[in-house]
Amino acid sequence: MSLPARDHDPAPAGVSAPAGVSASAGTSTPAGAPASPTPPGTPARSGPRPDGLVPTAQGLRDAAARHGAPGRSAVVMTMGALHEGHATLIRAARARVGEDGFVVVTVFVNPLQFGAGEDLDRYPRTLDADLELALGAGASVVFAPSVDEVYPGGEPQARITAGPMGERLEGASRPGHFDGMLTVVAKLLHLTAPDLAFFGQKDAQQLALIRRMVRDLNFPVEVVGVETVREEDGLALSSRNRYLSAGERRTALALSRALFAGRERLAAQEALRARADALPNGRDRAENRAEALSRLGEARAAADAHAVAQAAECAGPGAVRAAARAVLDEAAKAAPPLTLDYLALVDPADFTEVADDHAGQAVLAVAARVGSTRLIDNIPLSFGPPSPESPTLGAAT
Repeated sequence: MSLPARDHDPAPAGVSAPAGVSASAGTSTPAGAPASPTPPGTPARSGPRPDGLVPTAQGLRDAAARHGAPGRSAVVMTMGALHEGHATLIRAARARVGEDGFVVVTVFVNPLQFGAGEDLDRYPRTLDADLELALGAGASVVFAPSVDEVYPGGEPQARITAGPMGERLEGASRPGHFDGMLTVVAKLLHLTAPDLAFFGQKDAQQLALIRRMVRDLNFPVEVVGVETVREEDGLALSSRNRYLSAGERRTALALSRALFAGRERLAAQEALRARADALPNGRDRAENRAEALSRLGEARAAADAHAVAQAAECAGPGAVRAAARAVLDEAAKAAPPLTLDYLALVDPADFTEVADDHAGQAVLAVAARVGSTRLIDNIPLSFGPPSPESPTLGAAT
């Protein structure tokens, strides 16, 4: 889901790379963020609203009714401060529903997702720019409700509980965050009534929890995950990147470098494993060849054969974690330093750490703070041959 500007990525109002927006009057705009003439979520605007902006649930129903029903409908939930990552989600939604489909982008800063010490008022509000980006990427309307519109009568007494998966990793760092995220996602799914809902893989744990909620509570919607969008230097796109100084940004690149180092280690070890398995007698033959070459003084060839023979022992999750950790340890010595929150290699089904003999899909995830800005990132990995019964992480539920 989305986190406060300095602690997480804007997600669906309460979700990842997409989220909802609702601002309270008097909220200040962070330095470097485009200012909105009117705080996002304000129910009334002086003068005509830009075409495509819908501030109320009734207005959204009216817009859907005017559109008719020749095609399917989709929602992209955000907390605003939209960037190219959000645009990618909107374009994916438009591509799936077609020209006749109805695409709703929600912009709502969900107060239930912000815990103690997380500055709700500091979260960037850029509604005018968000509207332009969303419509340009293919949205039919932008639904930007106020807090009162989403939570009439105050904070809801009945809420969605994320369960054990919501208490791990991001949930451990931000207690209650995922409960607030799922509550608002459930409400927005009811209000927008889509056939499909699009979320970013960058917030992998959020995506997994939304899929679980949809499955457990029988929501009639298809959840679609979209691959993380990165800047040219590898940094995952985030509305929080704007808070990084030039020096902090250089240090922050260690997050993606660590993930890529883990992926490269896995690829190298899997290649050695494949070579070993391709030998007529498997690793036993490779070991015998290594011994024979060593006796002949062929040191380099013997070392290569030995590496092939040991591929199975070296290609596990431990090697991946070690490769990623080495990059993060170096970044901890940088100026300014990176402060690691967690590095985890988890099962995408429940976000528990995978065992050293794990086979199948996994998520390598990292969270760290650089200066006052907290960043997250992850990549999907696959250990061993792909399993036909194991869907890809970006697949629909």
